[in-house]
Amino acid sequence: MINYDALFKISYGLYIVCSGNKDHGNGFISNTVFQVTAEPVKFAACCSKKNYTAEVIRETGAFSVSVLHTEASPDLFGRFGYKSGKDFNKLGGLRIRYGENTGVPVVLNDTIAILECRLVQTVDVGTHFIFIGELLHSEILDDAGEPITYSHYRRVRKGAAPENAPTYVDKSKLNPVEKRSDHKKYECLACGYIYDEAIEGIKFSNLPSDWVCPSCGVGKENFMEIKE
Repeated sequence: MINYDALFKISYGLYIVCSGNKDHGNGFISNTVFQVTAEPVKFAACCSKKNYTAEVIRETGAFSVSVLHTEASPDLFGRFGYKSGKDFNKLGGLRIRYGENTGVPVVLNDTIAILECRLVQTVDVGTHFIFIGELLHSEILDDAGEPITYSHYRRVRKGAAPENAPTYVDKSKLNPVEKRSDHKKYECLACGYIYDEAIEGIKFSNLPSDWVCPSCGVGKENFMEIKE
């Protein structure tokens, strides 16, 4: 038996992992970035094979990590966690630096520290790749900022992992309960915004296909019904 709630007791941070160059770059939200060796310093980042960034990292041979703080904008989670870089420029309009050693893009928005790594090993774990990189450069941008954890993102920000995340858990496995009202509520998995049909006066299913979350801008497909 697997108690899926127990999985949320494992500690994680939340980071933006990027790769590419000045002509084209992409990135994704990761909650599995961790140090694996001390000498030389190496870091690992887990990435779904479905993520476009996986392809970019393998082509570029390098990646960057931006450590986000607890007040990071919902837009960052929306664009890097719930949109595809194949049809959307995730880096557009953001403050970007390019790595001194690799040239990969580094997101500076709401970032308290950055890492730049050269890819040295790729481990295939089935649905995901674990990219292991040797640290070439690291820097603190905001020494007073508190790094956001996945626990904080879930409990305080009311966010949830996107489907491609290694820690994704179908909410139907956690709290299956019966419907109690004709009016439903839907939660944005990116930022926690609640769409309440009783307040809005329009059923969620009747919203146009191009409707987006008024808080972070992700599409309808990233909302989940709240069972009450």
